[in-house]
Amino acid sequence: MEFYTYILPNGIRGIHRQVKGSVAHCALVIGAGSRDELSNEYGLAHFAEHAFFKGTEHRRAWQINCRLENLGGELNAFTTKEDTTIHATTLRGDFAKAVELITDIAFHSTFPDRELEREKEVICDEINTYKDSPADLIYDTFEDLLFADSELGHNILGRKTALMRYEGDDLRRFTTRTHTTDRMVFSSIGNFSPKTAENIAKRYLGLQSESKYGSRRIVPTTITPFERTITKHTHQTHCIIGNRAYGIDDERRLPLALLINILGGPCANSRLNVIIRERNGLSYNIEANYTPYSDTGIVAIYFSSDHHNAEHCVELIEKELHRLRTIPLTTRQLSMAKKQFIAQLAISSESNESYMLSAGKSLLNHDEIDTMEQVYAKIRTLTALQLSEVAEEVFFNMSQLIYK
Repeated sequence: MEFYTYILPNGIRGIHRQVKGSVAHCALVIGAGSRDELSNEYGLAHFAEHAFFKGTEHRRAWQINCRLENLGGELNAFTTKEDTTIHATTLRGDFAKAVELITDIAFHSTFPDRELEREKEVICDEINTYKDSPADLIYDTFEDLLFADSELGHNILGRKTALMRYEGDDLRRFTTRTHTTDRMVFSSIGNFSPKTAENIAKRYLGLQSESKYGSRRIVPTTITPFERTITKHTHQTHCIIGNRAYGIDDERRLPLALLINILGGPCANSRLNVIIRERNGLSYNIEANYTPYSDTGIVAIYFSSDHHNAEHCVELIEKELHRLRTIPLTTRQLSMAKKQFIAQLAISSESNESYMLSAGKSLLNHDEIDTMEQVYAKIRTLTALQLSEVAEEVFFNMSQLIYK
């Protein structure tokens, strides 16, 4: 059995995979992100992620930072639109210490005001750094427009003016409401038995009180496709062409992921890289991405170029999208695309940490997880007709945002 799953008495789900090696990885994946913020809470999910490290009922900030680092391990966290993850890497023998520390900061953080004031300055600097990068900022602007009037539409980092108003009580209210045990998964991978992983999780995480999330996420309403140009006085034109797409539970998610990989995946032979960069030398950076959420998703094609090349880039991209919609892949093209995609997934799964994080998120969203062999089998069954149908639906009436 590749994965072992269990449920703690308080409803926290667990998943473990036993592998050879001296290093262990673990993570608490919490199903609460910026999408779960109220209109007066924008930025709180990300602020809470930072504040976890600022002190607990049992430790001060410097003790949290030193607990694993003194042992050569690592502790970190990140926030997305729909989840917050606290994760650690240690030697196998220090696994229990990592679980205890994650439990402490996830359930016993005190959010001390003095530490929070200092951390606000750190986050403000993070926001400023982000604003200095149009290649990053344009994605958030695009999502703001694509998911207008939806909680998916606002920036994860929040605004500096709101951030400076938040206090410890705001964080306590937010985490009490959204960081509930029914929306948590503890994921681990390491050279110890599943029962050992479960018993350690039960010793620390299992002692926390049961809690349940009382709200429902609202499905974004439909919007009219848009074309928007924003003057930023940048040295280059930055552009995103994109659309809403399928959610995590949609069966069409896999053919769309394969299509995006063909179109603008990380390999040098992706169609857009060949056409835009290799053949025409129009752009240094062009890529395509697909991000599924619980009930919707987003596909985005991004490029940057000299101002006078931008229009030509858009024309070539639209031509390639038309080809994918109207001309099915040949048997050879489809076979090569599948082999490439499967190989990429296999190589990425060699990273135990990435595999552990992916497994935790999959269990959180689906309440089950496919083995890699099951995923590969599903990819092998995809047909050219399925890909054409998905392309016709997603790569049509797309929206466009330009920074220049």
